[in-house]
Amino acid sequence: MAIPTYERLLRPILELAAGESITRNTANEHVIRQFNLTPAEVEQRLASGGTTIRNRTGWAMTFLTKASLIQKVAPKTYRATPSGVEFLKRHPEAITVADLERIPGYEEAWEAGRQKRQANAANRAAAPHSESSETPDEVIEREVRAVNAVTRERILRAVLDQSPAFFEKLVLEVLQAMGYGGKLASATEHLGQTGDEGIDGRINQDALGLDQILVQAKRYAPDNTVGRPAIQGFVGSLAGQGVTKGIFITTSSFADNAYDYVQRGSNLKVVLIDGETLVDLMLKHNIGARVAHKYEIYELDQNYFEEGE
Repeated sequence: MAIPTYERLLRPILELAAGESITRNTANEHVIRQFNLTPAEVEQRLASGGTTIRNRTGWAMTFLTKASLIQKVAPKTYRATPSGVEFLKRHPEAITVADLERIPGYEEAWEAGRQKRQANAANRAAAPHSESSETPDEVIEREVRAVNAVTRERILRAVLDQSPAFFEKLVLEVLQAMGYGGKLASATEHLGQTGDEGIDGRINQDALGLDQILVQAKRYAPDNTVGRPAIQGFVGSLAGQGVTKGIFITTSSFADNAYDYVQRGSNLKVVLIDGETLVDLMLKHNIGARVAHKYEIYELDQNYFEEGE
């Protein structure tokens, strides 16, 4: 079963609050039991760090509070209001956001909490609407993912448009940013087209070069999958130079038999990095990309206010 939307949680939470006092924790536990969520679903997290189901439970309780269907009766504790109990009786099957929007004062309650100087578009993104089953946090994360997905495609295309030599130097820069070679000024060496058995780069893990990692970089189109033969050739080059560790990087992807070979068929330590992973690393280390915008989103520190009650 998929994790229920916050809208599907409205009635179960209100029903629970009509029979007993609830907290966000007890409401979350009730939802988990009622929808038979698996451990994996319970632990699924948003990019912000919190769990998806707890986030949706919290928003459902917020919506019910705005609609005056539940109210705070003690620190961290809520109970259904008389109007909430009656509302529950009138909606025996489900409660939707559209149902809440028909409650007098509901929209005004949301409007009172908005900052008047925000643009209308921003208001629409932040406020709950019946056409969306996502919480505001999920809407923000979805839009960020969409923007970053476009950026990822543009980065990969830009890499493919460069020369092989540029790509070889790029991967060495990424690996050094990851910490390979430590702080040695001469940790990486671009070999390129020197005829050194197809090896494109060398990383010295120590000042004397006793511990080395050899690198092969292939700037391939996305549909040009790297298979086992290419990896076998790379392993042969490692063995020929007496090196036990290597990194094979491509802008495309690897066939299953390539992964199987490095896991079972080789005694050497070889790491495979495909195009998607390469872009991830470039973004993480700000190579070929930069942060365009930063936004700060605030949330209420509930504990601060409840300590004084």
